[in-house]
Amino acid sequence: MDRAQETLAAVLRKARVWQQVGSDGVNDRQRQVMNRLLDGFEGKLTSSKYAKLSRCSSDTALRDIRDLLERGVLRRNPGSGRSVSYRLAEPGDE
Repeated sequence: MDRAQETLAAVLRKARVWQQVGSDGVNDRQRQVMNRLLDGFEGKLTSSKYAKLSRCSSDTALRDIRDLLERGVLRRNPGSGRSVSYRLAEPGDE
């Protein structure tokens, strides 16, 4: 029963995120990385990890990340410089 509730919560979370973004609102790279984050990505998302996951340049990764930040899909974790990382936004994040 607990496992079923966890699965349902994950499915609902994924549906809320995609509803917020809209199906036409992201490119293929963003879609791929967001699905990976929603399916239990281990660790912190950085621009270099984004670039590796989506097989793109670091400049393209930063543009995609900035777009997702502006849309409110991603949030920046505390830190600066090389330790900048990102997470999926949760309801109530500001």
